Amino acid sequence: MAAAAAAPVWSVDPRTGKRREQVAVEATADEVDAAVRAAHAARTALADRTARAALLRRTAGLLDEAGDAVVEAADAETALGPGRLTGELARTTYQLRAFADLVEDGGFLGVLIDHADPALTPPRPDLRRYKIPLGPVAVYAASNFPLAFSVPGGDTASALAAGCPVVVKAHPDHPATSELCAALLRRAAVESGLPEGVLNVVHGFQAGLDLVRHPLITAAGFTGSVRGGRALYDAAAARPHPIPFHGELGSLNPVVVTEAAAQERADQLGVGLGGSMTLGVGQFCVKPGLVLAPAGEAGDRLLAALTAAVSDTEAGVLLDQRMREAFCAGVAARAQLPDVEAPVTPGAGSEHTVSAGFLTVPAARLATEGPHDLLLDECFGPVTVVARYSDPAEIGAVLARLPGNLTATLQLGAAESAGSDEAGRGARLLAEVTPLAGRVVVNGWPTGVAVAPAQHHGGPYPATTSTSTSVGGTAVERWLRPVAYQDTPPALLPPELREDNPLGLPRQVDGRPERG
Repeated sequence: MAAAAAAPVWSVDPRTGKRREQVAVEATADEVDAAVRAAHAARTALADRTARAALLRRTAGLLDEAGDAVVEAADAETALGPGRLTGELARTTYQLRAFADLVEDGGFLGVLIDHADPALTPPRPDLRRYKIPLGPVAVYAASNFPLAFSVPGGDTASALAAGCPVVVKAHPDHPATSELCAALLRRAAVESGLPEGVLNVVHGFQAGLDLVRHPLITAAGFTGSVRGGRALYDAAAARPHPIPFHGELGSLNPVVVTEAAAQERADQLGVGLGGSMTLGVGQFCVKPGLVLAPAGEAGDRLLAALTAAVSDTEAGVLLDQRMREAFCAGVAARAQLPDVEAPVTPGAGSEHTVSAGFLTVPAARLATEGPHDLLLDECFGPVTVVARYSDPAEIGAVLARLPGNLTATLQLGAAESAGSDEAGRGARLLAEVTPLAGRVVVNGWPTGVAVAPAQHHGGPYPATTSTSTSVGGTAVERWLRPVAYQDTPPALLPPELREDNPLGLPRQVDGRPERG
C-alpha cells in the first residue's frame, strides 16, 4: 500500500481567505528526526561563543537588509500592517543584537569559584560552577508575532545565545515568512562559520508532537493557546526522559481602576483602555481582558470615554478565519449571560473582519463561582470586560478568583500612588495583584513589552508553565544547566573555570565579584 502524500502547507491571505502559494509540505516523522539530528550535530560548533555572537549579529543584519521583503511577506500572511510589522522587525533585530552582547560579556555563564578551605568545619573542597547549554531546543512559533516570537524571535535568539541549536515548528498562519526568515538565519550561520543545522524548520501539527517527543530534544519554548500548550507540556512531561517546557499559554491581564483614579482622570483612562484593548486588533497576549472599575458617576464618565474610543476603531482582520470564528462565538456567548451589557457590541464586521467592543457586568457576578466564570477566560480579539464594583471589597473578591497572568495593572489616584492615602489602598492593591502576575504595571497599560534586562514576560500558570521569562536577557537561562567541578585538576578544567581566567569572564571568587 502506497504511503499517503504529505499534506501541503499553504500561505493564506487573511484579508480574503484565499490561498497565496504552497510554501512547503508537512514534515514526516523521518524529516523531523533528520532536522533534530542536524541540530544535534551542530551543537559542537555552536559552543564557540565568538561564532554564535557573530551569528546573532549577522542574522540581525540580514533581516535589516531584507526588511522590505520580510515585512511584505508577514503583512500578506497576517494583515498586521506594515507599520506594526516594521516596528516588530526592529524589535526582533534589537533583541538579536542584545543577545550577542550578552554572549560576548559572558556573565550569563554564572561562573562561581570557591577555593578549598580545610580550616572550615566541615572542610570545603575546591568548587567551580558554571552553566552549560542543554542541547537542541524545540521552538513553537506564535501566530500573533510572525517575527519577534517566531523563527528569528526571542526563543530562538536566546537558545542560540545559550549555545543550543534550534528546531522551529513554524506557525501555519505565516509559513512563507517563516521560510524566508529561516533562509536568512541559515545564511548567517554559514557566513559566521557555523553549519546550517544550527537552525531548522518543520511544518505540521503532527510534526510538532514528534518534535517535543524526540529523544535528542532537551527543552522547548512555546507561545500560543492554553489548549495547544498544555497538550505539548503534557507530552514533554510524559517522555521517558521529561524535558523543561517553557510555555506561554494565556492571560486575562486584569486592570484595577480605583475610585480616586476614575475621579481624577476618567476620560484619560477610557481613551487609554480603548487604545490598549484594540491595539493589533486585540491580538496581544498582554491585552487587558478584565477591568475592575467603579460604579457611579466617575465610572460612568470612564465608560463614556471608552465607548467613544472603541466606537471610533475601525473593523480589523484577525490572523486567520478560525480565530475570527472563535472570537465571534466567544463574545456572543458572553453577551448572553444575565446582567451582561454591551455598550459597544463586539463581533463580526464584514466577511473577513471583526468589530471591537466591550461588555459590562456587575463585579458581584464574578465574585462567586457560576456561569459568569466564562468572563474570566481569555477571549482573543478586540474585546474587554468591565466589571463594575459598588464596594471596594468586591475588588479583592474578584482578584482572589483569578488564575495566573502575564500582567496586572493598577490605575491609582495621586495620593494612592504616593502612598499617602489614609487607607493605604495603593500598597494594599499592589500586594494583592503581585501574586497574580509576572509584571505589575502602575498607571500605565500592559500592551508593549520592552526588551530590557529587567523585563519579565511570564507569570503563574496558565500564563506560563514555568517561572522563566521569554523576553529580556535572562530568557537565556531557560536553555542552560549548572554544573560544578569539585577538586578537579587544573589541567582538566574547562577554560571558563581556570584560575587565570583565560577567557576574561566576569565571575565571583570566594564571594567577591570580579570583572573579566
